[in-house]
Amino acid sequence: MKYAAAITVKGDVDLIKKVFAAEDTRIKDKASYKIKKTPAGITFAIEAEDSMGLRTVLNSITKVLTVVEKVKKI
Repeated sequence: MKYAAAITVKGDVDLIKKVFAAEDTRIKDKASYKIKKTPAGITFAIEAEDSMGLRTVLNSITKVLTVVEKVKKI
C-alpha cells in the first residue's frame, strides 16, 4: 500500500523552513516529503511506499521540530 499524509505546523515559519533546508527529504526509496509555506504555516506533504516508511518520515520530522522547540526556549 502507498501512504500520503500532510502535517501543518504553525509558528516561526522562516526558522522551520531554514532548519529543514539542511535535512534530507528522501529516506531511502521508502518515503519522502516536501515542505511548502502556506498561509496556515509550514506544510509537510509526505508520501511513503509502506507504513514503516511513513513512520520513519514522521519520526524524522517530529525529532527536528522538537529540537526547534527546545532551541526557541533557550
